[in-house]
Amino acid sequence: MQKPVIITLLLLLSFLTYSQRYQSTWESIDSRPVPEWFLDSKFGIFIHWGVYSVPAWAPTDADIPVYSKYSEWYWRRINDDSEAGKLFRNHHNEYYGENFRYQDFAGQFKAENFYPEKWAELFKRAGARYVVLTSKHHEGFTLWPSEHSWNWNSMDIGPHRDLCGELTEAVKDAGLHMGFYYSLYEWYNPLYHNNLEKYVDDHMIPQLKDLVTRYEPDIVWPDGEWDHPSEKWKSTQFLSWLYNESPVRDNVCVNDRWGKETRGVHGGYYTTEYELVHDKKGPAGSGRPWEECRGIGNSFGYNRMESAEHYMASDELIDVLIMKVAAGGNLLLDVGPTADGRIPVIQQQRLLDMGKWLEVNGEAIYHTRKWDGSAENETGNIYFTKKGNDLYVLCTEIPTSPIVIKGINKAGKVTMLGFNGKVNSKKRGDTLVINVPVITTADKPVSYAWVFKIENVI
Repeated sequence: MQKPVIITLLLLLSFLTYSQRYQSTWESIDSRPVPEWFLDSKFGIFIHWGVYSVPAWAPTDADIPVYSKYSEWYWRRINDDSEAGKLFRNHHNEYYGENFRYQDFAGQFKAENFYPEKWAELFKRAGARYVVLTSKHHEGFTLWPSEHSWNWNSMDIGPHRDLCGELTEAVKDAGLHMGFYYSLYEWYNPLYHNNLEKYVDDHMIPQLKDLVTRYEPDIVWPDGEWDHPSEKWKSTQFLSWLYNESPVRDNVCVNDRWGKETRGVHGGYYTTEYELVHDKKGPAGSGRPWEECRGIGNSFGYNRMESAEHYMASDELIDVLIMKVAAGGNLLLDVGPTADGRIPVIQQQRLLDMGKWLEVNGEAIYHTRKWDGSAENETGNIYFTKKGNDLYVLCTEIPTSPIVIKGINKAGKVTMLGFNGKVNSKKRGDTLVINVPVITTADKPVSYAWVFKIENVI
């Protein structure tokens, strides 16, 4: 009697093992919904940190595309013949000499002033809900003790620390979601250039699986996918493992950078970079969750040549956050730490200013969604978000005349977030008119970007 039961159980186990929920096809992978926590979070911190943080240099004022001003591309730029490459190479030869190898910077990447708890505290005070660290950029140097990057990782050389592990623990302890950027390709890995399939099978996928099983991230954020289609990267095979078998299968989020054909087409949420996707406008109206990533300045990695004029002001960054969230997206804002592990003070100041604004107005950002009626009410300085039955009106400049909102069939109480005074409004048919109150310096809730809340609209 026991034998048939055992056989039945074994057959059931075998069926469950081989009948995966998500198959290794884009049709199946794309059917998985992006976890709700990502849609609710709205604001994340990107971190570009690696060996490139030692030279920390890129031209700031040259008339070249913004992506040519990325300091994290230093190794590649000193070896190419582009206009930007000549600028990088001239700088390198002048300051370090023609015979100084990029690899020699690794020993100077020491992270001696890296205190992960302080980073996590800063990100939390900034109002961010998730963090994405470059575990490995295109240079191939890993910030964790990867056995597949012998003597080219942060444990074997430089800091002699597991930077991914330390920051993961601190970020999760702070109550934030943790994720990893990972470059699929490596500029100068011989295996990548000589045998792509072996590189993918024996290097790339094992590293990705090691990251996932070792640190259990909430986000896997690939990049460097543009050399080959996703089939060559075996992206759907990895994603089927991630969604079916990995320890983070239920909550993990991924982006759309899995092959040269996938941005804005396949994957999890779609991504833009300085509002572009390979020279095309971003995924507005795609119906898919999406995220804009950008630096506070021109570069993702720390660039010692950037001065205050190259950094966006706090009010500009808040405006970007408002615009992206109102359009249905998230903002992943980058910081570039120094080689010794400090986040530059000017970047800290920008983040803390955003946090102060979110303390007052966060309910108009977190857990909100795009309002379908916003297109009818588009103006230069007024944006909308919705949450439940409430509508939020976000003004990047204080209105000098009444705010007129069309398409409002019903409306309850109107208030200004952080302001204790009364806000008068009047309903005329399907139009709501909000009279902007006179606000003195003493009762001004924030220094920029004011938010009105209309209850019981939707």
